[in-house]
Amino acid sequence: MILEILQYDFMRRALLAGLITAIVAPTIGIFFVVRRYSAMADTIAHLSLAGVAGSLLAGTAMIPTALGFSILSVLGIERMREKRTLPSDTIVSLFLFGGLALAVVLIGLARGKNVNVLNYLFGSILTVTNQDLILISVIGLITLITTALLWPLFFSVSLDEETAEAHGLPIRALNRTLAVLGAATVAISINIVGVLLIGALMVIPVLTSMKLRLGFFLTWAWAVVSSVISVILGLLLSYTFNLASGGVIVLVAIFFFMMASLKQAEK
Repeated sequence: MILEILQYDFMRRALLAGLITAIVAPTIGIFFVVRRYSAMADTIAHLSLAGVAGSLLAGTAMIPTALGFSILSVLGIERMREKRTLPSDTIVSLFLFGGLALAVVLIGLARGKNVNVLNYLFGSILTVTNQDLILISVIGLITLITTALLWPLFFSVSLDEETAEAHGLPIRALNRTLAVLGAATVAISINIVGVLLIGALMVIPVLTSMKLRLGFFLTWAWAVVSSVISVILGLLLSYTFNLASGGVIVLVAIFFFMMASLKQAEK
């Protein structure tokens, strides 16, 4: 079946974009999960949706517009967190609902553009263009390289921020960098998983891998494996049965999580 599907250009683009997304999503997601900041992924996704709606209204390129809007928004979140005027979860919720409300308004204004908003909400393998693939590859590579270079620092901050600060680590810069990388992850995942489900792909494979109770690096490695398999199977099933790619991918990921949970319960 795979060889048959690879005869089509759009499926080759979708698979390549999906594999990049599958690697990047849990790579950033594991730091969000460890620091109990999983809601941040959903918040960035909703902010990205506002960026997508803005691009539809203005007629600009979707991925750069969504990325730019998300980066500005997450930097605003980090700025408010640093001032500590409100609890972190309250700030995240404020931006989440604000981003969703703005997206709804902008989508309403863009109704005359004759676009299928569901493709951006839940993903569609048909929407990946050659230009999108180039952008996804470049942004994904930059995200992975940056994360690899800062891996020990991200790990220290995620494990214990106060201790990391006491050791002189640049906490603010690291938090902002991680937030920007999260925005980049969401931006490259819009076509494949959709903005409403990318948070799940960042978190669920990590939770599945954590069931194995391994070290941090092996937990990340197995999360990537779980994510890659979920994306490949999800894309194949979505193509075969003409379903939204994002929903199928996340359902496959949830299936793996359930299997891991059952196996853990047997021990």
